[in-house]
Amino acid sequence: MEKDSKIYLAGHRGLVGSALKRKLESKGYTNIIFRTHKELDLTNQQAVNEFFEQEKPEYVFLAAAKVGGILANSTYPAQFVYENLMIESNIIHSAYKCGVKKLLFLGSSCIYPQLAPQPLKEEYLLTGPLEETNEAYAIAKIAGIRLCKHYNQQYGTNFISVMPTNLYGPNDNFNLETSHVMPALIRKIHEAKANNEPEVVVWGTGKPFREFMHVDDMADACVYLMENYDFSEIGEFVNIGVGEDITISVLVELIKDIVGFEGEIRYDTSKPDGTPRKLIDISRLNGLGWKTRISLKDGIRETYELYMKTQ
Repeated sequence: MEKDSKIYLAGHRGLVGSALKRKLESKGYTNIIFRTHKELDLTNQQAVNEFFEQEKPEYVFLAAAKVGGILANSTYPAQFVYENLMIESNIIHSAYKCGVKKLLFLGSSCIYPQLAPQPLKEEYLLTGPLEETNEAYAIAKIAGIRLCKHYNQQYGTNFISVMPTNLYGPNDNFNLETSHVMPALIRKIHEAKANNEPEVVVWGTGKPFREFMHVDDMADACVYLMENYDFSEIGEFVNIGVGEDITISVLVELIKDIVGFEGEIRYDTSKPDGTPRKLIDISRLNGLGWKTRISLKDGIRETYELYMKTQ
């Protein structure tokens, strides 16, 4: 990519998209285009086609998606599979038709089988049943990976896919009904401290392991791959993560310490844990010359400080 290349960033307001926007701008890219949902409904095929024909972007970052945690995925599975399939199908097909030089599709580590060996290697895709609580989202993301793969095979496009681990950071979603575990815990523990509550109730047993990556690190890895590698060098997709995980209970204690909450933590074991472990193998990414930079403690502290500014 040249610094003045026309880059379309889909989903620029979200956690991932806003991080990509910050990274691209900090590296001197000056011709980034984007649209709000009100300006362009990405589930509308005709609207997306017309946008690509009019703007003719050279590069595309496909970060737009309907996302959420266990509760949202369990409550709205039809919306999760439909909206994500429509978004990725419309953008990938329009990118092909308009001759986009390169596209990067962002998936999720939930694409892997529920009980796949740990750490999760790229080749474990489609080797077993998915985690039931986010199956709809996972199926849509797997379809996006395969869309990129098969368009490359049939049409000679250069569409690459990346699979980030659990992300957190600036512009995260702190809505308790739709958020992921990290922002939900930050908000619950902060509110408990602010209201002098004696305890915080956390879903599940606290025993599952999760890997957490600061979204600015993820954005740095994505731009690095777009600048340096093609589909033929990357393969079907690349995991993006930090290569280390912790239990939810350890995460809770870390957030509790950063927030300064001195009450008790009670685990509601009637609620689901989700997948027991989701550590991804990042040997392919490291082999391509990229490594993470932001520590978990520093990242949580920064995220909490940003959350406090919104209160």
